Amino acid sequence: MVQTISKLLGALLAVLLLYIVPAAQAAERQDDISGLNTYHSTVHFVDMVRTKGYITPTMYNDFIRDLELTGNTYEVHLEHMHKKYVPNYADAAKTDSFLGNYEVVYDSYYNPQILPVLFPDHSQPKSEQIRRYTLMAGDYFTARLYNTNRTPADLYKSWLLGGIDNDKPAVSASYGGMVLNEDY
Repeated sequence: MVQTISKLLGALLAVLLLYIVPAAQAAERQDDISGLNTYHSTVHFVDMVRTKGYITPTMYNDFIRDLELTGNTYEVHLEHMHKKYVPNYADAAKTDSFLGNYEVVYDSYYNPQILPVLFPDHSQPKSEQIRRYTLMAGDYFTARLYNTNRTPADLYKSWLLGGIDNDKPAVSASYGGMVLNEDY
């Protein structure tokens, strides 16, 4: 009886070490490759926006298409921080109480403000100027994204750890910087 149990346990351990663990490691490497491709696509998109000073529907769609090539689905968060100079007053109600200096303030815009400009309800062609989201030199633009699907590596980890799920996304990227030009 003891020999049968030890042989069965040995066979299970052999299967685990010979097949399951290498497959899980290969799936983790695939997540690493997807992460590198995702980061590269994000850097390319954000640098293009920073250099040109605008986003077109074609630029955004090409970015999403590059992300889809990894085989994952992503939630993409765009952030535009518009730089403004606000004058300082001793008394805000009196315009003659100007203190002689300005404060830098950033107005932030996110997907709900950016995507309707790129993809409005009306059927204008993608090349129309009205469908271009413009930024100004000195503004900041950032793209943050993470995968929303469970990758094969997530499934292997969950199975090997007895159903314990990790809430951290397997693939994510974040990149941003200051807008350099206004090429519009």
